[in-house]
Amino acid sequence: MKKSNLALSIISCLVVGSLVGCMATTKHHNTTAASLATTNKQTSIDLWPQPKSLVKPDPKIEAAVKDLISQLTLEQKVAQMIQPELRSVTVADMKKYGFGSILNGGGSFPNGNKHATTEDWVNTADAFYLASIDDTQDGTTVPSIWGTDAVHGHNNVIGATLFPHNIGLGAANNPELIKQVAEVIAREVAQTGIDWDFSPTVAVARDDRWGRAYESFSEDPAIVKAYAGKYVEGIQGVANDTFLNNQHILATAKHFVGDGGTDKGVDQGNNLSTEKELIEIHAQGYVSAIEAGVQSIMASFNSWHGDKLHGHQYLLTDVLKGRMGFDGLVVGDWNGHGQVKGCDNKQCAQAINAGVDIIMVPEDWKAFYENTLIQVKQGEISHARIDDAVTRILRVKMRLGAFDGKPSIRLHQHNKNVIGSAQHRAIARQSVRESLVLLKNNNNLLPLNPTANILMAGNGANNIGKQNGGWTITWQGTGNDNSDFPNGSSIYQGIAEAVKQAGGHVELNEMGDYTKKPDVAIVVFGEDPYAEMQGDIKSGSFEYQMITKRDLALLKKLKAQNIPVVSLFLSGRPLWANKEINASDAFVAAWLPGTEGAGIADVILRKANGDINHDFKGKLSFSWPMTPHVTPLNAPANNNKANYNPLFKLGYGLDYNRVVMTPRLPETFDDMPMLSTDADLTIFNQAPKLGFNLYLSDQNNKQRVSSSQATLANSKAISFSTQNRFVQEDALQLTWQGNQSAAMTIWQETPINIAAYNDSGKGSVSFDVNLTDPVTGKIEFAMQKQDQPIKTVDLTALLSKFELNSWHNINIDLACFTTAKNNNLVATVWSLTTASKNQLTVSNIKLTTQSKGIHYTCE
Repeated sequence: MKKSNLALSIISCLVVGSLVGCMATTKHHNTTAASLATTNKQTSIDLWPQPKSLVKPDPKIEAAVKDLISQLTLEQKVAQMIQPELRSVTVADMKKYGFGSILNGGGSFPNGNKHATTEDWVNTADAFYLASIDDTQDGTTVPSIWGTDAVHGHNNVIGATLFPHNIGLGAANNPELIKQVAEVIAREVAQTGIDWDFSPTVAVARDDRWGRAYESFSEDPAIVKAYAGKYVEGIQGVANDTFLNNQHILATAKHFVGDGGTDKGVDQGNNLSTEKELIEIHAQGYVSAIEAGVQSIMASFNSWHGDKLHGHQYLLTDVLKGRMGFDGLVVGDWNGHGQVKGCDNKQCAQAINAGVDIIMVPEDWKAFYENTLIQVKQGEISHARIDDAVTRILRVKMRLGAFDGKPSIRLHQHNKNVIGSAQHRAIARQSVRESLVLLKNNNNLLPLNPTANILMAGNGANNIGKQNGGWTITWQGTGNDNSDFPNGSSIYQGIAEAVKQAGGHVELNEMGDYTKKPDVAIVVFGEDPYAEMQGDIKSGSFEYQMITKRDLALLKKLKAQNIPVVSLFLSGRPLWANKEINASDAFVAAWLPGTEGAGIADVILRKANGDINHDFKGKLSFSWPMTPHVTPLNAPANNNKANYNPLFKLGYGLDYNRVVMTPRLPETFDDMPMLSTDADLTIFNQAPKLGFNLYLSDQNNKQRVSSSQATLANSKAISFSTQNRFVQEDALQLTWQGNQSAAMTIWQETPINIAAYNDSGKGSVSFDVNLTDPVTGKIEFAMQKQDQPIKTVDLTALLSKFELNSWHNINIDLACFTTAKNNNLVATVWSLTTASKNQLTVSNIKLTTQSKGIHYTCE
């Protein structure tokens, strides 16, 4: 989809009344300080703040580090600077090389098992630790540490307590609560033997097109600054008190710097801020984080005026380590060094010279290790720079106490049985209550009487995975079922329990059907899970469900029956949802609340005696858009600024003490952004899009995929696993056993209308395929309106011509599936079926009008 090339309409706040609108791939360059003049910006290091860390240098640690540095060989030092990923490194590798650290990415687990137990995690931590201090091969006993992305709880671990994502916590505007949240995260991570957390994210998201906006506490740097230091204290402990004791682990402030301010919100894109803006907007979280003693800061993927941060010596060394006095370690992001000019994933002298101390090189660690040794010996990297990096690494390890014993003794035994504990869940539940923002409550519909007859509808009502969003067990947060959250509660479960105790009745029906007409309907809907890259809005519209409008149809269906409607909107950012707000009597921005869905019941339901239980406390930490047009929308320092025209301002939020009638909002504007077939419509790229899900099926069974690998139950006729082609999990490998006909389908119950692509005369469904073995039998492709194929296309002859172990692009003409009967509506947008033994891998599934590969027609 692409934005129409028409000017934004300027909408007066009078349109919606004073009670709402008027209320309170870039080029890569090497970077040196001298080269900055070529980017048309002046730099002045004196503009940068000079925070003072409460964690002061310890002379004993400094002396021990210096002594240890003198004993290490170059090979041992370089190994300290390299961080492989769990899926690509073995205990034997650790024993041989002695790497300073490892990480597990999102969706990475011990032994590849999504349901790995706490013991599995601890045993893995111990195994790598013991291998690192085994000097029989690498000659060193320096311990390794393990880092993980615990960004809203220990989110890779089944049963962990998961909190609202940062955007919701920002709406709570409660820094002391943030400290408690971080303390819980630290204890639960420590229970698994992991001693390093890659959080907090202190980005200040300034363009909600960015798919990581929900990882930002606020568009307001003051809120981010107030939170960052408290979060660090929660993870690491308080300096000179609980700092890095056995209840705490290493924190990481990320991503330095400017990740939330890229042009057009493009993930890993280019930040065009002036240096003053970079400091005043994007660097404020680092000030309080450094003051609190943060020990790790992660370099950002983004560029600043075209210069990649991973290669930015001025910002990483001169500013961060020099001017700001940061004495901890700088860690790179996932292959971020490979984006620096002159570098690739296997070598990057520039990133090390610029100030990255630990290179996160998930898969190509061996080549990077060998190439770095060569670069040092050839003088591209100085020995002094290597010593500086390793000094910082060892300093942090000694402060951590990593030399004091293996993780099971040092961390796990002090934090047993805390994962998903009642105490932790209570803090998560409070976080949910305080994060909710009430945007509409006409006729004081809320709070509801718990003795009423309540209908719960919408595909988010009983879906713990959806209410958690991305970075939840899997990287993108997709493929999870309620059974994957044994210590969690869905929004429906929380409401049903409270209503049952009060003597009321709740009926759950996703489609809004019921056996007895309800007194009120609670509809839970919103964005499907996504994480970085996949969450970027690339269309020209902030309109919610621009293509399907499935949820709006549900709301209108209930309203047409004179049923009062409460909407609970799940999202990782504010979206233009005027139509959905108009179709609701009450509308709550619930963000991505985590595993304690029951916290919502605490606020929207009265007590059984009729009293208010908990009032709304949340206030918007992001401005809510007036129009669907995509453009940055941020509160200015002076709220009289003419072009600040939100629907709901930063800080807006109703409560039960005020009676406010929200007028009907405009549903159309001049130059409404329209779906353009000039852009591809992505169906699958790392995850299914547009509300679709992956299914395995045979003649008798249909099973939704809920993990990165799955086999169809009973018949075992088909299995699949995610593969890495260009980026993590962007391909699907399908394996058929040949014992009966079976299929992989991409399906949703509500069909989408593909008329725009059909009517273009050039539309096709496109996907890439890679064959492992020659085709046997017949392989067929189909699109379906519901359960019956519109048409089946035999791809056998075409696939048989393809070279094995090589990628090929197929485009199937949409005219093949156009009939008057199906009226351009498809529920299954992609399906492959065979009854024979076959294996192939597919990726990049989309609708397009610009096919470039093999074009299949049905003429």
